Amino acid sequence: MDEAIIRLHIEALEEGGFVATSPDVPGLVAEGRSVMEAVEIAQSLARKIADSCIEHGDPLPKALLPHVAASRDLLVPVGLR
Repeated sequence: MDEAIIRLHIEALEEGGFVATSPDVPGLVAEGRSVMEAVEIAQSLARKIADSCIEHGDPLPKALLPHVAASRDLLVPVGLR
């Protein structure tokens, strides 16, 4: 399976929860109750956007082109009490 790497911007919502957007994937907006849920929804939405582009013969956003990296540094949320 090929992978692509996208940047996500996460913001806390006043009413609770979080919203994730991506400067790399136009139209990607995902809302979740936690940061992790917003990220998971954003990942799923990015896959759906890629599938739609492929299905309709539209070009993929550059960030969704397959990417192979030898190593990666990730920032991941860790829930605390």
